[in-house]
Amino acid sequence: MYFEAKMIKVQTGQIVEFYSNSCSVVSAGEEFKCKIRGRINLVVGDMVEIEIISNNDNLEGLVTKRLDRVTALFKSKEKVKKPIAANITHIGILVTQSPKTNLEFIDKWITISINASIEPFIIFNKIDLLTNDEFKEIQKIYEDLGIKTFQISAKLRTNIDVLKEYLLKKTAIFVGNSGSGKSTLTSAITGKKILSKALSNNQGVHTTSLSTLYNINEMQIIDSPGVRDIDIDHLKLKEITLGFPEIMHHSLNCVFPNCSHQIDDGCAVKTAMKNGDIKESRYNNFIFLSNQEKIR
Repeated sequence: MYFEAKMIKVQTGQIVEFYSNSCSVVSAGEEFKCKIRGRINLVVGDMVEIEIISNNDNLEGLVTKRLDRVTALFKSKEKVKKPIAANITHIGILVTQSPKTNLEFIDKWITISINASIEPFIIFNKIDLLTNDEFKEIQKIYEDLGIKTFQISAKLRTNIDVLKEYLLKKTAIFVGNSGSGKSTLTSAITGKKILSKALSNNQGVHTTSLSTLYNINEMQIIDSPGVRDIDIDHLKLKEITLGFPEIMHHSLNCVFPNCSHQIDDGCAVKTAMKNGDIKESRYNNFIFLSNQEKIR
């Protein structure tokens, strides 16, 4: 028996799950499993045009076009950029005492965020394990830069409601070292069970390579294992400097226009650091990331 496939009008939707050669798209409140026409470069979060095909009472989708991205988060290898998520508004940087998050990680992600036109914020997780306010000093460093911070326990759901209120009408992705609680936090906010595997050294590992966007109560949370090993080798020195606005500000007063900010003579940045106007940790991380760029 012959059944004629009927083409329905083109619709706009958003990719909420992405596989290697297919994806799930939400359009007009419905979710469609879609094939991809040609070799369109797609990631979770992308807005796309799809054709809906009615075939034997089953609705199937075909992605025909990707719409312009407002923002995109990239990973790079040997200076080749590859997108891993799109149309993100905020990046939440998870910081923990166990395992200990170093400040270089925080500053690297602030730099990545700013260069992607995405707003960074910091989540101090596992506060239930603290004996004192170990985060207080670090929190002040970044709040003085105008970066929003939160102290939570994803495991105990402490202050989760405050974080959820902040995330309303935003599209966020969480980043952190293994064991920082990304899966637990995503589960606490979305109500979905995010698979992770506990290791003996308090580290957690994603058990799936699937990237997913969750639409929950006027917010969007992207969970992508692709952010685990992201690097910044596609960023130039001027772009790295954007992640350190206090250094960029003081560098305008350096005597020499190509100041490396590593020699005292005529360097307003080093003077500001010695005077306490630039935190030493921020200065050291700027120099480290800058030197990494120079040797690439």
